[in-house]
Amino acid sequence: MKPRYLRPALNLPQIFLYRDPVDFRKQAHGLAVLIEQELGHNPFSGALYAFTNRKRRLNPT
Repeated sequence: MKPRYLRPALNLPQIFLYRDPVDFRKQAHGLAVLIEQELGHNPFSGALYAFTNRKRRLNPT
């Protein structure tokens, strides 16, 4: 079976990488709060946010 990858839209307005480790048990709501409070951005703006855990495994959201 050929692996398939999720590819974001080609016309994303912005892409942000949050470099501090994140506890992914926060799930989508907790990450949205982090985007609002720490970055001062609107999590529903259409931008792509990528987070990493302590071991630096990339998990885009």
